[in-house]
Amino acid sequence: MHMKHDQREIAPPTVPVTYILEDPESLTDSDKAQYTLMGSRGQNLLEIALDADINIEHACGGVCACSTCHAYINEGQGSLSEPQEDEEDRVEEAPGLQHNSRLSCQCIIEGDGPIVVQIPAWNRNAVKEVPH
Repeated sequence: MHMKHDQREIAPPTVPVTYILEDPESLTDSDKAQYTLMGSRGQNLLEIALDADINIEHACGGVCACSTCHAYINEGQGSLSEPQEDEEDRVEEAPGLQHNSRLSCQCIIEGDGPIVVQIPAWNRNAVKEVPH
């Protein structure tokens, strides 16, 4: 085990997580639409993506206070934590709601995967301020 940025213990990265980006240019400044990364039990899908410079929107900072990190879990739902009531309430606010909709900040890896995550093209905060 090693410690993550917020002092949580996480296991070594052994879980394959594939991100399918509908609009890769806006998330990575590249045209590469698919990334397969290795995640760790205890990590959430948002932090794995951000650590790989896949800039999934997360206006609330990943604390389940918005729905901007909404994603579709196409495979591996059983390897993720169950959604809690606060996540279910927030994900209902997201556009394009589907049966496999989750907030990537709340999807904690608990199993061996593989996990396939689809990031919708509209997953951008168009009014984000530019740094001064």
